Amino acid sequence: MCPAETTIRPVDRADLLAVVRIERECFSEPWPYDAFERLLDESAFLVAEHDDAVVGFVIADVTPNAGRDIGHVKDLAVHPEARGEGVGRTLLRSALARVRVAGAAVVKLEVREGNTAARSLYETEGFEPVRRAERYYRDGEDALVLVVDVAQWADGG
Repeated sequence: MCPAETTIRPVDRADLLAVVRIERECFSEPWPYDAFERLLDESAFLVAEHDDAVVGFVIADVTPNAGRDIGHVKDLAVHPEARGEGVGRTLLRSALARVRVAGAAVVKLEVREGNTAARSLYETEGFEPVRRAERYYRDGEDALVLVVDVAQWADGG
């Protein structure tokens, strides 16, 4: 699990440069600064902080959907030097808890088909593939759309 000295907290505007740096370090098609700026008010835009430095982040939101609101994990990244310590799992669980409280019944996300580390994390948290999005990424790689029932997830499965 996450080191005890790592804290998960809502993002502040002052965190955005660190978030963008992590995004650029982790992804071949990083989001631009203004995309993060537009999402600052999301209740599940969280950062992991260790020794006064942001080491990871997650962004999730909730969309109303005829009584069965849908959560969406839009982005999750952990700085390479902080990987393997449970930071990503803790961020994911924190975001899932927040979107559940905000009314989400299920949560979806898209993950690169070739991202085995992320797919493994999501699978162990109960996410299941529902479809493939062909050529989802600019480089032509497919994405897998994964879904978890957060009521079941929160109850232990």
